[in-house]
Amino acid sequence: MNVLRRPPGLSSFRFYSTQTTRPFVPPASLNHLELPQRQREKPRPASPSFYTARPDFYDQLTSLESALQHAKTALTTCHLLPLPQFARTALPPRVNAWVDKRELGLKLRSNLTTSRYRRVVLVLNELETYRAIAEKAGIMELQEGIRGITELFERADAATMLARGKSKPVKFDEYGRSYTLGKRKTSSARVWIVPAQRPPADPSTTALSTQATETDSALDALLNPHSSSKSNEHVSVAQILVNNTPLSTYFPIPADRTRVIHPLKLTGLLGAYNIFAIVRGGGTSGQSGAVAHGIAKGLAAHEPAVATILRKGKILRRDPRMVERKKPGLAKARKRYTWVKR
Repeated sequence: MNVLRRPPGLSSFRFYSTQTTRPFVPPASLNHLELPQRQREKPRPASPSFYTARPDFYDQLTSLESALQHAKTALTTCHLLPLPQFARTALPPRVNAWVDKRELGLKLRSNLTTSRYRRVVLVLNELETYRAIAEKAGIMELQEGIRGITELFERADAATMLARGKSKPVKFDEYGRSYTLGKRKTSSARVWIVPAQRPPADPSTTALSTQATETDSALDALLNPHSSSKSNEHVSVAQILVNNTPLSTYFPIPADRTRVIHPLKLTGLLGAYNIFAIVRGGGTSGQSGAVAHGIAKGLAAHEPAVATILRKGKILRRDPRMVERKKPGLAKARKRYTWVKR
């Protein structure tokens, strides 16, 4: 056997030499050659938020947050932060009129979503709180600095807008009568409230029992005027006249009468005032609601201490609900006609 013969499978392979024809050139000898430089120097971004999708928005937000942090640091240095809860409650209520989302987006040169708009408004509200603290503490420099920042984001008609939401003060005449206007649905009521003249208290009874007797007697007389009671002979019962008619006669439905005297019962002033109302428009439900609204506003003027109770009971604010309009093709607002096969 010929062991020196090349195997048949290796006949198709080509053998290459490992020796290169070009001599090796060391890197030091390439210094005299002028090769093209491929290195490009990137310009440094002007702001840290350059690579975000909205650099202008985040730059402005960072500036506001930086101003907020500086104000917080200054108040903390003056030992005004953290503020106790009772002191924070004593601050005047914050009422601001910031620009809307569209106008703020034009100022920041960015299309704002609702979440981003709220984020900016939260920072502005916190700045306004710090401004109020600085004003109460007498730090005028800090107050003017914060005021200069917040003025950039206020509406042009901020004064008109803030005055629009304020309710007009109730005026009293020389006789101590108050005049208010109440509304409900399409009804409106003009209400005059006069303090009732109470007789001198009986020394044989205590003040607590006398007050309870007066309240019960007044409630019974308003809701059931035809019922006779011997205890009413010595108790002054305040009158409620609607269109020069007693309450029980003008509103025969008990629910309407209860709605009218609800502000008086809620504040514990039942029988303390004479009430005269002139009501126009709507039905009995709307008219009773309008009278109740006018009574609540008058009681808040006579007794400022009960204004919080009436406000929490949602009586001082006009009920915004209205009758839904009739739709074409329907019997009423939502009621449909009876389906008939033929």
